[in-house]
Amino acid sequence: MDSVSRHYEAYPYPARDPADEATRLITVSPGHPVEIDHFLFGGQRDWLRPFRVLVAGGGTGDGLIMIAQMLADHGVEADILYLDISVASRRIAEDRARARGLTSIRFETGDLLNAADYGPFDYIDCCGVLHHLPEPDAGFAALRGALAEGGGIGAMVNAPYGRAGVYEMQDALRALAADDEPEQQVTYARALIEALVPTNGLTRNPFLSDHANGGDAGLHDLLLHSHDRPYDVDALFGALERADLAFVSFATPGRYDPRMMLADPVLRERAGALPYQQRAALAERLVGNIKGHSFYATAKGTTAEIAQPSADAVPVLIDVSGAALAESIYKHGVIRGEIDGSGFQRRLPKDAAGILMAVDGRRSLDDIRRVIGWEPKRFNDLFAILYQPLNNFGLMRFSRLKRGSSRS
Repeated sequence: MDSVSRHYEAYPYPARDPADEATRLITVSPGHPVEIDHFLFGGQRDWLRPFRVLVAGGGTGDGLIMIAQMLADHGVEADILYLDISVASRRIAEDRARARGLTSIRFETGDLLNAADYGPFDYIDCCGVLHHLPEPDAGFAALRGALAEGGGIGAMVNAPYGRAGVYEMQDALRALAADDEPEQQVTYARALIEALVPTNGLTRNPFLSDHANGGDAGLHDLLLHSHDRPYDVDALFGALERADLAFVSFATPGRYDPRMMLADPVLRERAGALPYQQRAALAERLVGNIKGHSFYATAKGTTAEIAQPSADAVPVLIDVSGAALAESIYKHGVIRGEIDGSGFQRRLPKDAAGILMAVDGRRSLDDIRRVIGWEPKRFNDLFAILYQPLNNFGLMRFSRLKRGSSRS
């Protein structure tokens, strides 16, 4: 058994109890069907068509269960393949699917490098996996080879700056405990953490929690993995280029816009004039705490249109209440949001609250405009102001999932 297989047989990650499926659905990004539609299918996918999905390196099943449950809830005919090298992880994912009565999933124990043998797929989800491969470029290429024509990928890879302190600790533990069994490694890691001085990078990083809150599985995955190759923005774009993949978007594009962090007008103008990759790389350095890059990509030559506001576009709020946002506008005249310390505050006229109250995931923008009785220009101007921060931080997308998938 190789070191990666041994790792996940000892500590399936993340630690999950299938009994918890009765009380909550964990949502993640990328992989949310509405988000997939927004970034890969222009918000206009016909959800009456079958949807073939690969969850590559599915682990204990967070992304798998989310997408399978959401597609089932909306009556989408889905064929979902779970693929992972870990038998222990697969068993947990299977138990979670069984607890929910999900029947659209096929489970395979295997290597994602063989993904093309199971394809092609309309969507491939691969989160937290590629950076753990001995040869990550082979993993990127394997995903490219498993894509159906017009399909796309949602993935997450570790990033270096937000994980400050992690790689020094990984090196330290390799020097002290590389040859021990996983359980003993965890014991030594906890002892080492207890003895860390205040100047240690891990101690000083407030944005990491796996070693403190993720149990033994979280600690082992963070500090004791045998392969952990982080990607800054430039390295990520390079890996996509080598795999013949085209970058589409980061899942939270606002975090990659340096203009949101620059008050000086000259610096803002200079940042805005940079090519997109340089602009995103600059933002990563200015933000300083991005732990992982969640992004969407397609095969080169594939036209993936990111959804844009239009009369027939259907806005959907994700993990946020339209009523709560509307109340904030009524009371304070602003909407606010935050991700890992990066936030936004946008002042809006109280009329914007009416738009949010009418967003139900089924009405198009033109439907909403008619419901609230506004003229097109007034509506479009105010919606543009409202949409920018919500889209930048992943709170609003466009998708016809709720509007066009039900067979009932």
